[in-house]
Amino acid sequence: MAVDQLSRAFVALADPTRRDIVARLSVRDATVGELAESYAMSLQAVSKHLKVLEEAGLISRSRDAQRRPCHLEPQVFDLMTSWIERYRRQAEARFSRLDTVLAAMGDSDAAPGTEAHAAPDPHQPPDPTDPADAGTGSHPDRPQRTEGAPS
Repeated sequence: MAVDQLSRAFVALADPTRRDIVARLSVRDATVGELAESYAMSLQAVSKHLKVLEEAGLISRSRDAQRRPCHLEPQVFDLMTSWIERYRRQAEARFSRLDTVLAAMGDSDAAPGTEAHAAPDPHQPPDPTDPADAGTGSHPDRPQRTEGAPS
């Protein structure tokens, strides 16, 4: 199965040494020997890291007389950036929608003049303006008149 360029780039950058090499090459081109000076590893080990980066398309090597400097190839970084950006925008859109829902929920809970519908307090007299209490003529603390009962 062929591995796509984006996957190769992410795999290549999974190693901290290779990420450091990329960071150094972002400043200026360098040869294998120049890069190897900064690491406690052999020239061959640095060359293996460079080969992984080169196969991923992140760097390329050119020939300058006896030197073979390595330099970054920005096209793969553009590919990676666009891939990351697409999912960042989707995540931001989801969070924005969530913020909107949470704000609406907060507004309905804290809006002045709106009260939550709670069970009526049996120790309060009925409110004649409240449709729930209007016309019933009943209150839990008052005895109910029944037909034929003495008043």
